[in-house]
Amino acid sequence: MPVTTRHADLEDLDTITPLFDAYRRFYAQPGDLQRARDFLHERLQRGESAILLAELDGRAAGFTQLYPMFSSVRTARIWVLNDLYIDESARRHGAGKALLDAAAQFAREHGAAGLMLETTRDNDAARALYRAAGWNEDATQWYSLSFTPGAAQ
Repeated sequence: MPVTTRHADLEDLDTITPLFDAYRRFYAQPGDLQRARDFLHERLQRGESAILLAELDGRAAGFTQLYPMFSSVRTARIWVLNDLYIDESARRHGAGKALLDAAAQFAREHGAAGLMLETTRDNDAARALYRAAGWNEDATQWYSLSFTPGAAQ
């Protein structure tokens, strides 16, 4: 059976939450289903992200979460593909590629100038998937500044 993708909404929260929690654990965060659910609920309720769900054989196989952003240089909207996760049992069945294609279609339909993402340099499987899907890997230097929520400055 082929992979299908669709736009997720609040009714899909219980389906997406375990995938999102597994995604966070992949990046060395402690498992916390309630925290994952609360975070997703808030993003969806406020319309702050778009979540696309991949299904394989009638069950959730993976998801991607996109956040809107603007490029001043391009004077256009772009979307940040912030999260992409495929359940281990669904890997190598095309769900990742299907989600990347669905994200590109979503961004085009919403008038975006493009999509962007970042991943760790050691995430070889993801980097290979992105390149195979036509994404360009560049040498742009990223910087980050982290804050602890609620901490005084």
